[in-house]
Amino acid sequence: MDKNESKPFDAKERLKIKRHEMSSQPSEERRRNFKEVPYGYSPEEAVEEAKRCIRCKKPYCIEGCPVNINIPAFIKLIEDGDFLGAAKKIKETNSLPAICGRVCPQEDQCEKVCIIGKRKDTPSVAIGNLERFAADYEAEHGNVHIEIKTEKDKKIAVVGGGPAGLTVAGDLRKMGYSVSIFEALHQIGGVLMYGIPEFRLPKDILMRELNVLKDMGVKVFTNAVIGKTITVDELLEERGYDAVFIGTGAGTPKFLNIPGEELNGIYSSNEFLTRVNLMRAYDKSEYDTPIKIGKMLVVFGAGNTAMDSVRTGLRLGYDDARVFYRRSRKEMTARLEEVHHAEEEGIKFEFLINPVRFIGNESQNVTAVECLRMELGDPDESGRRKPVPIKGSEFTISIDAAVIAIGTNANPIVPNSTPGMDLNKWGHIIVDENTEKTTKKGVFAGGDISTGAATVILAMGAGKKAVVAINEYLETGIW
Repeated sequence: MDKNESKPFDAKERLKIKRHEMSSQPSEERRRNFKEVPYGYSPEEAVEEAKRCIRCKKPYCIEGCPVNINIPAFIKLIEDGDFLGAAKKIKETNSLPAICGRVCPQEDQCEKVCIIGKRKDTPSVAIGNLERFAADYEAEHGNVHIEIKTEKDKKIAVVGGGPAGLTVAGDLRKMGYSVSIFEALHQIGGVLMYGIPEFRLPKDILMRELNVLKDMGVKVFTNAVIGKTITVDELLEERGYDAVFIGTGAGTPKFLNIPGEELNGIYSSNEFLTRVNLMRAYDKSEYDTPIKIGKMLVVFGAGNTAMDSVRTGLRLGYDDARVFYRRSRKEMTARLEEVHHAEEEGIKFEFLINPVRFIGNESQNVTAVECLRMELGDPDESGRRKPVPIKGSEFTISIDAAVIAIGTNANPIVPNSTPGMDLNKWGHIIVDENTEKTTKKGVFAGGDISTGAATVILAMGAGKKAVVAINEYLETGIW
């Protein structure tokens, strides 16, 4: 019998407990503010949700987590009421639990392989919600001390302060290495800072987790564009760094390449979200960041970035914010939760539509977009059915602004300024998939710069693999 249980463990009884969903801001309120949408669990709700875990003999959830959190162990601690212990257990392998609990697609990772979720009548344990709870509880009731091992005489440069770089920096610092992050922008965080909106990831929570790294002794240099102000070779040969990790992401936006795309009021999702999230365009009382606000906003794309963009537009004050997607709802890549929240807030989705040209006025401001209706043909290389234009189906819709959210390419500055490092045909850095080693001695890379645009947690997983390989390289000197 467990310490805090009044009766023997009974897996069948646990299967009868219904999953606890987090309560949220009412949609009519949140559609006009930037406050976080879900409220999170109360301690009582967290304990009840933790009781749904049946403690499998083979916990597939650990394998489903890219950073291999000991999920059953931290859930057991929550069930026992040891919330700080749960936070400490998570932080053994994940330095950013409040972030991951909010933005990771658990439904496609740890929760997807949860044993009880395989049953027809029992949804998987809400692992992400519980991770978020433990992290938030720790922030309110006292920080967990992170132990730094014996200081080592080696130092590592981390280029890029996004999810992959932050993971590498935190884990190597725990091992006792001297670590410096070089970030091109004026704040670290990468896509967490400039890409994910306040209503999904509040910046005070992000800064809270980033400050933990600084408190651990990670050095941070902002406004440092590696490849321009200093090169990777100079970091190794002149600044005395023993290894370099490149995590500069996929920050180059893709465009539609159609006539009129240069008109005012047409944004890449990178620019649109950066103006709002990093440069605080939504707070006109404190910031003077320009951004177009009008009656109609159309976002092209159907991934998480498109959801972030269209929901942001609604909150900025657009009367009508829509998503246009050239495939059907079935082919959308956005998280179901984000689509659900968007629809609750009044976002309209228009499927099987493809833009062919933007139309502007004499002031070069966009005023309309001409589109074609589509139908689905055979699957393409992505495995999704390829959209095919329907002849004679052209139509025009008046708009005040458009956001292009159809993906990103590799950030080219570091790859193009680092000789001896091989790239693939898309400009991504080629790495060994097990070690994240590049073809250049002493240089590792991971996250979107090597895989292409992916999720926060997959970038962190790449960082985890790099940490093991960097440590081995610095201890043995063997490449």
